[in-house]
Formats: sequence, C-alpha cells, structure tokens
Amino acid sequence: MKAFERIQRERADADSRFIDCNGFRVHYKLSGRGETLIVLLHGSFLSIRSWREVAGPLAENATVLMFDRPAFGLTSRPLPGREGMPRYSPEAQSDLVVALMHRLGFEKGVLIGNSTGGTLALLCALRHPESVRAVVLAGAMVYSGYATSEVPRAVLPVLRAMTPFFSRVMRSLITRLYDRNIRGFWRDPSRLDESTLAAFRGDLMVGEWSRAFWELFLETHHLHLDRSMSGVSVPSLVITGEQDLTVKTEESLRLARELPGAELSVIPDCAHLPQEEAPEAFVDALRAFLEKNSIPC
Repeated sequence: MKAFERIQRERADADSRFIDCNGFRVHYKLSGRGETLIVLLHGSFLSIRSWREVAGPLAENATVLMFDRPAFGLTSRPLPGREGMPRYSPEAQSDLVVALMHRLGFEKGVLIGNSTGGTLALLCALRHPESVRAVVLAGAMVYSGYATSEVPRAVLPVLRAMTPFFSRVMRSLITRLYDRNIRGFWRDPSRLDESTLAAFRGDLMVGEWSRAFWELFLETHHLHLDRSMSGVSVPSLVITGEQDLTVKTEESLRLARELPGAELSVIPDCAHLPQEEAPEAFVDALRAFLEKNSIPC
C-alpha cells in the first residue's frame, strides 16, 4: 500500500485529491461551485482523463466531481482480505459512488456515466434513488458486455486458486491489445493522438494493476438491468454516438425506449466516447436535458 501511495504522490496533478472511502484510497478531482453536483463516471480501461474535454465547461455552472474507479487510474488497488473486503463488484462500485458523494458533503448528484460507468450510474439510480437527481447514460453497457457477463460459480474456486497464473495471462493480453482496443472506441482513431493514448495506458498500468483487474473480473456477474430498470424514477438521458460499435447504437436506442421517460440524443460523427470526439455536442445535449428538467446547470 505504501508503494502505491508513493506512486499516487508522484503522478498526481496539481488539482488531484485523495480520500479513503469504502476500503479504497480514491483519486478524485472537484471543480466548480454551482448548485448542481455532476458526477462523472468513466468506462473500463480509462480514467478521469476521459472527461478532460467536458469537465471545464460543465464546471462553469455546476460542481463537477470525477474520480478514478477501482482498478483504474490512481485510485488504490487493495486486494480483498479474509472477509472479502474491499469489493470490486458492480454493486460495491455503485455504493462507492454514493459513499464518496456523502463523504464530500453532497446529498444528491446528477450521474453521468460512459460505457461501464453508465452501467454503474443506472445501478446507482436503482440502489440509491434518494441520492440520484438524474442519470445520463452515454454508450452505457446494459444489454451486453460488463452488465451481462458472468463467471460461472462452479469454476470460481478454480479461478481463484489459480489467481497468480490468470492475472499474469490477463496482464499479457491487455498489454498486447490495449492500444488497438482503445483506438476502437473512436470513430476516427486519428483523433486520438499518441500522447493521450500513452497517458491512458499509463493511467491503467500502475502497480499491481492486472491483479486488481482480475479481482474485478471475478466479481462480474449478470445484472439483469433490463428486468429492473422500470424502477428508475429519476429523469434520464441516453446519449449515443451514431457510429458506436462497442455498445452498438441500436442498444442505446433500445435503452431509450425501455427506460421510463428517458430522453435520447444521437450525436453524429463519433463512436463510443462522445465526450471525447464531440465534446461541444455532448455538453449541449446535457445542458438542454438539465434545463428541461429544471436542474440548474
């Protein structure tokens, strides 16, 4: 832990902050002073860097909180102890979102999640509706990927027993495929410059990153969000890039149809990361949604 804290200090930005919450030393940034709290939840393999184009504009009229999710960025990567804590499960991550808000003195927030961050935003709205003012789901994984994957219980003991081997295998695979997979999030990969790609890679591959990611993988399970989303009672906006191939645009269109009262924004000329490829359109869609629902922004 001390070695990772040293890494945190060495790599932290001038505006980086750290706080102990739910078993993790969370790396976060807080900006703006507006009445509305906006919480930004990045996707897998990325970090708070993914919000660099939109955090500033959003902080002009709101308070913006973004943090590195467990297993990513400069948030610590503790291994579960005998009692299984801390946890990397989707439920534990959604609980961490709310616990972090409360630790920082906020009762409610607008949750904006991209990709698996969208999965967690939706899960928060279901588990903690009293703490969620609205949700914005950008390329959210609901019908595929992280939200529907599951490690069969019968093989879990074997996988856990062979953790050192499989975490090394995962490290090798992710290292080899990382650049190609991240470029695939963009409609036009040339928009992702090499320095930014290298920075994302560096954000992930910190300390015993593959072991933490393996723990996250072991706790992945089918969330059946399609069965429970009828219980979402807060305003919601679904955003999709018109050329999203990671979470196919058709899935987001389905989400907008099935999520009660959801609004839809389809952003052209971008893929899985509209906040990166089309930041102005992303912010415009968000502000229009918040204004329509009388949420100061």
